[in-house]
Amino acid sequence: MSKTVSTTPVGGRMPGDPTKDELIERIIRVDQAGEYGAVRIYQGQLAVLGKGPKGDMIRHMKEQEDVHLETFSKMVSNRRVRPTALMPLWHVAGFALGAGTALLGEKAAMACTVAVEETIDEHYQAQIAKLGDDEKDLRDTCAKFREEELEHRDIGYEHGAENAPAYPLLSRAIKFGTKLAINLSEKI
Repeated sequence: MSKTVSTTPVGGRMPGDPTKDELIERIIRVDQAGEYGAVRIYQGQLAVLGKGPKGDMIRHMKEQEDVHLETFSKMVSNRRVRPTALMPLWHVAGFALGAGTALLGEKAAMACTVAVEETIDEHYQAQIAKLGDDEKDLRDTCAKFREEELEHRDIGYEHGAENAPAYPLLSRAIKFGTKLAINLSEKI
């Protein structure tokens, strides 16, 4: 008679997995960085499109991202989480992405919004699934902000994102860059 041996270690962690405290720190660090990047993207879009017909809509999305950033910045301070060392890069890259896509036109700016927000939706979903009841406030914050990111995605679709020049290529490139930024910001 053979005996089944579990390959999952006690506590459900595999070698190399972050501890609970490390996981929480990564979540807060990457979410602060992501919200900072989102603010910079919308600042870039506003620099190009702010005085046009899409200006108020972009300002609305940026204002929500400002609240997200302020919330995670407070968590960084209150929980003494080390912010990502990549903030100077996200400062430049976020603005450049927002302004660059806006220079390609309103639809390209909306394609940028959709691609980023779809990636962030998946990111927040994964975080929410990892957070237990002992981190209910953080989990609820992620869930609330996820809903607002989905609102931004929907706005992008409603305003012609899929009609942007080379939409599939543009979307894939932005999603790849966003996932790379997430992975780097969690660790660095």
